[in-house]
Amino acid sequence: MKTSLTQSLTNYVAACFSGLWIETHEPDEAIREIRTLCKDNQWNLATWDIDAGLQGAELQAADPLSAVKIAVQLGNGETPYLIVLRNFHRFLGSVEVIQAVERQIQQGKATRTYLIVLAPVVQIPVELEKLFVTVEHPLPDETQLRQIATDIAGEMPDEPNTERVLKAAAGMTRYEAENAFSLSMIEHDMLLPEPLWQMKANMLWQSSALRLYRGEIPCLGGLEALTLFCNRILNNTASNERAKGVMLLGVSGSGKSAFCKRLGNMVHRPTLILDIGALMGSLVGQTEAALRKALQQIDAMSPCIVMIDEIEKCLSTSGNDGGVSARLVGTLLSWLNDRESDSFVVCTANDISKLPSELTRAERFDGVFFVDLPDDDAKQKIWSIYEHEYAINQGKRPDDMDWTGAEIKACCRLSKLLNVSLIEAANNIVPIADTASESIHALRTWASDRCLDAAKPGVYRYRQSSQQLPQKRRRRTDPPAAAVV
Repeated sequence: MKTSLTQSLTNYVAACFSGLWIETHEPDEAIREIRTLCKDNQWNLATWDIDAGLQGAELQAADPLSAVKIAVQLGNGETPYLIVLRNFHRFLGSVEVIQAVERQIQQGKATRTYLIVLAPVVQIPVELEKLFVTVEHPLPDETQLRQIATDIAGEMPDEPNTERVLKAAAGMTRYEAENAFSLSMIEHDMLLPEPLWQMKANMLWQSSALRLYRGEIPCLGGLEALTLFCNRILNNTASNERAKGVMLLGVSGSGKSAFCKRLGNMVHRPTLILDIGALMGSLVGQTEAALRKALQQIDAMSPCIVMIDEIEKCLSTSGNDGGVSARLVGTLLSWLNDRESDSFVVCTANDISKLPSELTRAERFDGVFFVDLPDDDAKQKIWSIYEHEYAINQGKRPDDMDWTGAEIKACCRLSKLLNVSLIEAANNIVPIADTASESIHALRTWASDRCLDAAKPGVYRYRQSSQQLPQKRRRRTDPPAAAVV
């Protein structure tokens, strides 16, 4: 359970930590909590920002250097004196300010004056790294969100709808929650989860690498064993253990991403898509800070499904990026192992060889599944799904040996687009089993006896025949339908 800001500050002040860095996107709320803490404990408090200067003290300080230098005159060595510096990270590029902060933190232990920086990011100069301790300002919990909703709406809806509304608001700041509740009241004259989900989707997209999936729920054919496994561990109310997630390894186009997007709908949880590529920043430490922020938002929005698509393309530790990928892997592994939130992580990968071995070891995930090319029964279901979606009513289907679900969908779409039969449209399809036969063979060989089978219960076993051996791409002698048209 996360420690509140008030409790953390109480402990650090008692231990005489004279340099505190509070990471928060709600400085007004953080100052309100600090002010209440100081009032309850009869501590002294002064606040400073570049606009209003020093407030709460008899002395005046307009510029950041004066605000730090004056701190030593405020303490008496007995009663704690907290000096809150708002958005002070913007002024730590100055050598004079850095030197003054370093001196004040060291003297603060004797005078019992505490420099508290409020900032939305942790950007501590190397000279001060060992002098500051970082404190997280937690996002509002369910009790706080309920109070905000009650203040705005006057009364809450019945309990099932209240739970849906509070789940939709989870992960928002207090300011964002107030705006979302107010918008729902203006548009619908009551609190509903739908406006909150829409606002949350926009907020996540603007402020982080997270995206709330609100698109169509894809239909799937096959993957019965994987679906049954995830449903059982996510809907098991008899156990207090939390499900961790699954790793999906398999051929491109075999339905891994579609399964992730569908899973949230099946188990009634929001699906969050984590775009690791969008985390990359140009400044030192910026990428890791962005990942920590995204993981904090995931924790706040739990229970949820977290989708990390094609993870090997983002976490391959090459050594040509200054160690950023290695640090990302370390942060992600620590979170996967130690998180307390009820977040179910689904990672997809097409090439297991590019992933660090630590990511796939036991207890990182509940299972590592191999998603092979669909069998005949699965392909019949997939054909039926897309024939219905594209309103195709033809009796005869093309030879679909070694086709993926994506290729079946492409055939149906091209049939509609070109206004030709499925058999003619199939002349435009070159299966990935032909274009990447060697890599698929290697993938199947590696997965055999190492992964669970996504299609049927048990361990995946690859038993190749002479027809399944890697071969060169088959040449087509007939012109494609597009050329004929």
